[in-house]
Parts: sequence; C-alpha cells; structure tokens
Amino acid sequence: MATEPQVSKSRDFSHAWRALRHRNFQLYFGGQGISLIGTWMTRIATAWLVYRLTHSALLLGTVSFFGQLPTFLMAPFAGVLIDRMNRHRVLIWTQVLSMVQSLAMAALTLAHAITIHEVFALSVLQGAINAFDMPARQSFISQMVEDRADLSNAIAINSSMVNFARLIGPSIAGVVIAATNEGWCFLIDGISYIAVVVSLLLMRVKPAAPRTGVQPKMVAQLREGWSYVSTFVPIRSILLLFALVSLMGMPYVVLMPVFAAQVLHGGPHTLGFLMGGAGVGALVSGLSLVLRKSVRGLLKMIPIAAVTFGTGLILFGLSHQFVLSVLLMMIVGFGMMQGLTISNTIIQTLVPEDKRGRVMSYYTAAFVGMAPWGSLLAGSLAHWIGAPHTVILTGSACVLGGAWFTTRLKAIRHDMRPIYIELGILPDKSKHPPTEMVQEQAGS
Repeated sequence: MATEPQVSKSRDFSHAWRALRHRNFQLYFGGQGISLIGTWMTRIATAWLVYRLTHSALLLGTVSFFGQLPTFLMAPFAGVLIDRMNRHRVLIWTQVLSMVQSLAMAALTLAHAITIHEVFALSVLQGAINAFDMPARQSFISQMVEDRADLSNAIAINSSMVNFARLIGPSIAGVVIAATNEGWCFLIDGISYIAVVVSLLLMRVKPAAPRTGVQPKMVAQLREGWSYVSTFVPIRSILLLFALVSLMGMPYVVLMPVFAAQVLHGGPHTLGFLMGGAGVGALVSGLSLVLRKSVRGLLKMIPIAAVTFGTGLILFGLSHQFVLSVLLMMIVGFGMMQGLTISNTIIQTLVPEDKRGRVMSYYTAAFVGMAPWGSLLAGSLAHWIGAPHTVILTGSACVLGGAWFTTRLKAIRHDMRPIYIELGILPDKSKHPPTEMVQEQAGS
C-alpha cells in the first residue's frame, strides 16, 4: 500500500508535462527557453536605457507606446496573412528579424552612439515584427502539438517557460547593467535567437491541408474574423476583459524604473529584483496550470486573476519598503499570468483551426496592442500624479473589470457548453438514459 501514492504522484508528474512527448514541441521548448531569457534582458535593458538617457517617466511611456503601436495597428492584417501562409516559415523570419534588431541595439549602445531617437526607431521596428510573430507563435502551438487534448498543457508549459525566463532574465540584466552597460544585454539577446532559429529549422511540420476553391479577399477574411470575435460571447467577453487589463494594468512595467530609482531609492539591481519578483509569481502561476489535467473549471478563475492582479498593484503603489514591494510583485505576477494563460487556453480551445490566426491576432491586439495606449496613459499620469498613485488607479480598474466579468459567467458558459461537449471535455447529458440523468442531478 505504501508504494501506491508514490506511483500516483509519478503518474501525475508525467501527465503534467505530456505536451513534451511531441518532438516539435520539445525542440521549441529548448530553443525558445534560451531565447526568452535574452528577450527579458532586452526589455529591462531598454527601459533602463530610456530612463538613463532621459530621466523622464513620460518618455518611458512614450517610447513604449510607439514601440507597441505597430502591433495594435497591424495585428488584424497579420492574422489574415498567417491564416493564409505557412506559420512555421513566418516564425523563422520573425526570429531572424528580431535577432537583427537586437544586434543593432547592441552595436549602437556598445559604441556609445545610442540616442533616444535610435531607441525609438528600433522599438517601432520590433513592434512591427511582433505583429506577425505573436499570433503566428500562438497559432503554431496547435501544429507542434498534434493531439488537441495536449494543447492546454502545451500553452501552460509555454507560459511557465516564459515566466522562468522572466525570473532569470531581469535578474541577469540588473547585474550586467550595473557591471557594464545595457549594450551587453542586447548582444546576449541577439545571440540567443540562434537557439530558437535552429530549433525551428530542425522541426518536421506536416503541411497544412490545401485550400480548395477561390481564396477569399483579405477584406472578406478580416470581416469574417471580426464578426466571429465580436459576436461569440465567450471570446468577446474574454478579449474585452483582457484588453482592459492590458490597457490599465500591464503598463506597470514601464514605471518600474521610476519605482526602483525614486520610490525605493535603488538602481538597476533593484529593478532586477522587482521584475524577478513578478517573475516568481508568474512562474508559480504557470506551474499550477501545468498540473491541471483539463480546461474544465478555468473560466471562473479569469475574474479571480484580474482581481488578484489589480489588488497587488494597489498595494504595491502604497508600499515604500523594498522587501514588501518585491513580495507584492509576486502577487502581481501571479495574477497577471493566471489571467493571460487561462484566457489563451480557453480561446485556443474554442476557436476553429481555419480562424486561429485571425483570432490570435485579436488576442495579440488586446494583449500587446492595448499596452501602448496604457503605457502612454501610465507615463502621462505618473508625470502628473506620480507613479504610486498611477498604479493604485490602474489596479482599481482591473478589480472593477474582474467584477464585471463575473456578471457575464452564466452567458459565457451557455455558449461554451456545446463546443466543450463536441470536444469531449464535458459529457453530453442528452445521450444519458433518464435514470442516469436523475442520479447525476441528485449527485450534483
């Protein structure tokens, strides 16, 4: 009897990482895991570089705004192209172009020739690349993991990988910046892209089924994608909450240099610890979702995640103690990643394959595309009322958004149920004999 619990735990552990049995996803996991550390180093280095060059919270928000604006404007059109093109090849090209962008940042910074104008221009370039990269990456997961039952696990593992990098990358960046300058972070990031490009080239991807008939025009496909996300209650509601959280909550990141320098009276290492704290919370969130066996029960966690995220931001805005601020960043990171990953998982479960690129482009627009407006808003508010009051205000908006979503749960479940039954996630009670239905109702 003593050995049974151990066997059960072992089985649960292997089940938690079931998506890694797919060769293509194994390659993606290895290459992307290395590259993402460099990506997070670049994010921190860019924010610190802008602040070092300008000492302006307003310009922090402005650079972030224009760096992410192309994603907002281009994502819907990119989604149509991604549904038409080979997603595997699109990803290879976006990774190569991102590598060139990072190496350009490195060369200019290490040569001490970088100005706010070059940072601005290269940030806009990366935003344009991301408009194609993010929806292609999200929709490509379903091709790497051919068994749809493993899709939610793959998304959770991918989120855990992102958050492990979020934990490691900022900490390394803080040390590197303090010891040298931001240019070495950009150089490390540029070199790290080699790993993900190689992993993509090694994949064996089945070609998509050939399209029959006349290819619809882009305008028609745009209209079809918009009609789907705007009329299907579950996806519409999730994207609306996600857009609100991205607009009001996510831009806290651009204000972190202000908190590190002015509120907590620290330097690059303080910034690294704050972002590392958010990374720990996000990693715990991702791992908790990896252990789940099904998407059932995830919907009710979306408003809880929004309230947790918002509450963490409110308390962080009130804190002036370094240790407490780091702990609150863990709560912020946990709530943020719970909402992001669960929203992604549910949307990818519901959406049909022929619309996946377009729907994930709207997901990208809600996530990354709304953030520039939020960054501009956060930078402007921080300039007038200070960074602490800004995150208190934006955190409160996230709490209210979570409360609104709670009122929509009944309608969302009603529209999700037929799809979950078709996929075998929920039992079809209409096929049960009357006695079984009576027993089931009595048991519930």
